[in-house]
Amino acid sequence: MGGGGEDEYESLPTHSVPVHLTAGALAGAVEHCVMFPFDSVKTRMQSLCPCPETKCPTPVHSLMSIVKREGWLRPLRGVNAVAAGSMPAHALYFTVYEKMKGYLTGNSAGHSNTLAYGASGVVATLIHDAIMNPAEVVKQRMQMAFSPYGSSLECARCVYNREGVAAFYRSYTTQLAMNVPFQAIHFMSYEFWQHVLNPEHKYDPKSHLIAGGLAGGLAAALTTPMDCVKTVLNTQQAAEADPANRRIFLQNELQARYRYRGISDAVRTIYSQRGLSGFSCGLQARVIFQVPATALSWSVYELFKFMLSFEGGHSS
Repeated sequence: MGGGGEDEYESLPTHSVPVHLTAGALAGAVEHCVMFPFDSVKTRMQSLCPCPETKCPTPVHSLMSIVKREGWLRPLRGVNAVAAGSMPAHALYFTVYEKMKGYLTGNSAGHSNTLAYGASGVVATLIHDAIMNPAEVVKQRMQMAFSPYGSSLECARCVYNREGVAAFYRSYTTQLAMNVPFQAIHFMSYEFWQHVLNPEHKYDPKSHLIAGGLAGGLAAALTTPMDCVKTVLNTQQAAEADPANRRIFLQNELQARYRYRGISDAVRTIYSQRGLSGFSCGLQARVIFQVPATALSWSVYELFKFMLSFEGGHSS
C-alpha cells in the first residue's frame, strides 16, 4: 500500500462511522482478552479477600500460583463477559473519540490540541463505561478465588436476583472517577507521542505500538488508587473472609447482598485494612496488563482503520 493509501487514511476515516465502529470493536476485543490473565491477578491483589496471590513478589509469580493451585484455565474465567462487553463499548468509544476530536480540532493535529484530545477522551469514556460497567462486575466476580459461579451468565443472574440491577452500576461513579482522568491522560499522551514519533500522522505501525504502550502504562499507574476502590465495590468481598474454609466462604458469598454501598465505604475499608499502601495494590499487574493491551489496541484500531478506509476508497 503506497502513498495514495496513506492519503486516504488521513482523509476518509474521520467521516466514516462504520470504519470506526468496526475497528474499535476489534481493538476492544484484543485489548481486553490478550492480557486477561494479568487482569485476573490484579483483581485478586486488589480485592479485600485474602488469597495467596497477595503474598507473591511479582505478578508473574501470582499468575503461576493461580495456575498451580487452580489449573490453566482459571486465569481466563470471566473473559467471555469482558469480550461481550468490550466490543460494543469500544466500537462506540473510538467512534465518539474520533468524531469529537474532529469537531474540536477542525481535523488539525499538533500539541496545541492537547486539551481537545483530553476532552474527546472524556466524552468517549462516559459512553464506554455505561456499557462496560455490568461486564466488569461479572468479570471481577468470576475472577475471584473460590468464585461460586459456574459461568458468566449464572453470575449475572445470581447478582441480579440477590442485589438487583443497581449492583451492575454500584461502581459506575468510581469507574468514571478513574476512567475520566485515565482516558484524558491516555489520549493526550497517545497524541503527544504520535506527534513526536509520527508528525505526518500517517499509518505507521511502530509509532502506534510505542505511543499506545507508553500512554496506557502512564495512565494505568496514575489511576491505580481508584481502580482499587472499583474492585472492592465490584467484588463486595469481606475483608475478614477466610478462603481456607471454602464451604463457609462460598455460603457467605452467595448469601451476602452488599457490604460496600459506595466510594466512601470502600475507601474507608481499604485504608483501615491495608493503610495507604492498599491503594497501590495491583499496580505492577495493572501496568503489565495495560502497556501491551493499549499498544495492541491502538495498533489493531489503526490497522483496521487503514485497511477499511483503503478498501472503502477503492470500492467507491
